[in-house]
Amino acid sequence: MKKEVGTMSNKKTVREPNEKAQLEKRLKIIEGQVRGIRAMVEEERYCTDILIQIAAVNKALKSIANIILESHLKNCLVKAIKEQEPEVIDELMNLIKGME
Repeated sequence: MKKEVGTMSNKKTVREPNEKAQLEKRLKIIEGQVRGIRAMVEEERYCTDILIQIAAVNKALKSIANIILESHLKNCLVKAIKEQEPEVIDELMNLIKGME
């Protein structure tokens, strides 16, 4: 049975402590930015000011996605190929389609 894009896997990825700390730090910053956007909406701030902040959050999320994707390709994907798990290619293709 194939998983649809956006569904959760039962798989886990153990990350190096420094990588995990870096990701958590960036996510906390993004979380703060999102709270700031919410406050801006509540305060009825000017549209372009809000859109600039949304663009910054999108850029930050794409940066984190790229870090995780690189790690996935270098670690998880390589491991799965070595262990002769061909379904990982379908998983990767679905991931790429879902990230568009």
